[in-house]
Amino acid sequence: MRIAMVSEHASPLAMLGGHDAGGQNVHVASLATALAHRGHLVEVHTRRDGLELPDVVRYAPGVDVVHVPAGPPTVIDKDELWPLMPAFGDWLADRWWSDPPDIVHAHFWMSGSAAVRAARRRRIPVVQTFHALGSVKRRHQGSRDTSPSDRIAVETWLAATVDRVVATCSDEVAELVRLGAPAERMTVVPCGVDLSAFRPDQPRMRALVRPATGYGDRRPRHRLLCLGRLVERKGIDTVIAALARVPDTELVIAGGPPAAEIVLDEDCRRLTRVAAEHGVLDRVLLVGGVERCQVPALIRSADAVVCVPWYEPFGITPVEAMACGVPVVASAVGGMLDTVLDGVTGVHVPPRDPDRLVRVLSDLLADPERCRTLGNNGSHRAQRYSWADVAAETEAVYRALAGGSAGLQPATAAGGERAEDVAGGPS
Repeated sequence: MRIAMVSEHASPLAMLGGHDAGGQNVHVASLATALAHRGHLVEVHTRRDGLELPDVVRYAPGVDVVHVPAGPPTVIDKDELWPLMPAFGDWLADRWWSDPPDIVHAHFWMSGSAAVRAARRRRIPVVQTFHALGSVKRRHQGSRDTSPSDRIAVETWLAATVDRVVATCSDEVAELVRLGAPAERMTVVPCGVDLSAFRPDQPRMRALVRPATGYGDRRPRHRLLCLGRLVERKGIDTVIAALARVPDTELVIAGGPPAAEIVLDEDCRRLTRVAAEHGVLDRVLLVGGVERCQVPALIRSADAVVCVPWYEPFGITPVEAMACGVPVVASAVGGMLDTVLDGVTGVHVPPRDPDRLVRVLSDLLADPERCRTLGNNGSHRAQRYSWADVAAETEAVYRALAGGSAGLQPATAAGGERAEDVAGGPS
């Protein structure tokens, strides 16, 4: 099949750990590559955010990244991209008019609006993966949610309009059903992990640049790792607060800008202030963005990987940690309810609860045998999340739609707007 993926802000080419670069980038890149390995041709359409970028970049055999000219060719915060989606969709429509793909797979809600705008003109089947839902973000962030005001209405409309929603976890399905979306049009396909790279039997990365004060040449006995974006909702502040009562332990925080730019980054400055306030600045190592090829060795260097966000649509890092044989301490939210088995491959904790986190980390680090058992169990469980299996399940969804009479049907969005208005359609 010829597969068009639409990922307006999350390019496979972006450095991970930045403000708007994380799990979705990994998912799109890895799924596209795995589908190409199955013999398909994949184009990933993402917004051009730099003048120097070529129109098309060969990412992997069978996978091209196509840079769509929508808005100024510069980096723009993803919450500011919504007004650019009509232009994004129109460009796709022109590209697909004479040479349509067999299937379109949109990633994130804004991509969905652009994909529907373009695909409906040729009745190309559209699959939607949200990766995150506005209703969940609004519930947890309240007035600090910077999403466009009509995000929830658009997501509700998309779930009822596209040919299939591919959700990444059961919690996402439940949330969409609460919003009134038809459960019979949803399929759960989890995110995956590269089991050839994320495995327990490879070297560990121990040498990291240490702070100039504190322990000096003596490294603490234990290492905890937080990996990913550094935004507040990821819960790293909670881990730092807990660290103050977990002695002889260092916390490595990987993500954000390159190491040379840490002092300029707002999130890094916030985490540094929190570490100073709790008296653990000498045990917190902000290493900045890490090259993807270095991530498995960094994970294997940790005694435990800590992922305690306020909410998490899926959470790739816990699965990667399990694949490396490292126990996971994870918030009991979102996709981590599916992936991390409490007491089997890791431990669930409530989000934003440093007291509970202290007890769990202290007990875990004091019991090496338990850590080994959890790690071994995790490496076995992670086998079910191979990208080969995820691609096969996704392909089955595509084939069911491309081989049938699928096509976009008109629908009324939440709030009574016309479908074409919500999707950025013609006036």
